[in-house]
Amino acid sequence: MLSSQQIDQAAHHLVAARKAKTPGPCMPESYRPTDNDSAIAIQERVLELLGETVGGWKCGTPNPMTGPIVAALPASGLLRSLPCAVPGDIGLIEPEIAFVIAHDLPPRATPYTDAEIRGAIGEARMVLEFITTRYADRAAATPPEILADAYNHHGLFIGPVIPNVLDHLLESLHVTIRTAAGPLFDKVHPHPSGHPLKSLTWLVHFLNSRGQSLKAGQIVTTGSYAGIVEAPLGVPIHVELNGFGSFIVELITDQP
Repeated sequence: MLSSQQIDQAAHHLVAARKAKTPGPCMPESYRPTDNDSAIAIQERVLELLGETVGGWKCGTPNPMTGPIVAALPASGLLRSLPCAVPGDIGLIEPEIAFVIAHDLPPRATPYTDAEIRGAIGEARMVLEFITTRYADRAAATPPEILADAYNHHGLFIGPVIPNVLDHLLESLHVTIRTAAGPLFDKVHPHPSGHPLKSLTWLVHFLNSRGQSLKAGQIVTTGSYAGIVEAPLGVPIHVELNGFGSFIVELITDQP
């Protein structure tokens, strides 16, 4: 576990890249995280330095190769209006199902049951996560560095409600993403955790084990039904998820 001073140094490293809106170097060995607890502590410190509150979470069941997939999402990055600013000259997007939490799930000694977790879901929404990295050499970043960097999160566009979502089969969905020039993605794709509810359930147990809670109004996005899709800037992008509904986004660069 890194010391508090090392966590602060690592957080400042990431904040500098965020404020510059330009990826920077990977972390030097002197404060590079090598464990998940340090990486998550860096995430938390980044939000503190940015003056952000937690508006939601991204999560997925742990990957044996990379460890936990979890990040607290800054409230300012939860987007409901257009256009959406993304890094660089192309958008990296992930279509997902997210759950809005209806009431707090405070930490407690006994694990939450599946019924309690389902009962805490206020609604489900189609969302689009925007992906980025604060490391210029993304391939050189270690798994804990990626975790410290909010697991590649940039922002989340919140789309329409999906009524009665848990009444449907959600293990795989047909996703269509297109512009006027043609399709960017059009296929049936499995959910990376097997089902979005598995991601949410894992997150509830993970936070509870750390003495943390999900709070009413937070939104939890659960994994992409298309992997990462490259999308152009400056044109309407039509996203449809399995006939549940559709929405249109337009992306612009966040560069000056």
